[in-house]
Amino acid sequence: MKMEEVRSIAKAHNIKPGHISKTVLIKAIQTEEGNFDCFATAYDGKCDQYNCIWREDCFDAAQQGELS
Repeated sequence: MKMEEVRSIAKAHNIKPGHISKTVLIKAIQTEEGNFDCFATAYDGKCDQYNCIWREDCFDAAQQGELS
């Protein structure tokens, strides 16, 4: 998902995206939605959250080691 889309989702949750990283912003959105802030932590390529909108980006970010 492009950063523009992530910012739009953040704004819909009254989160000010500012100049923070995509990973931090997605984790803030996950928290605001009442979910685990687990984005980019699927290091082994396994995740039981099959309907997560961040799933594909999460796997990519985890492989690249994007923690913040």
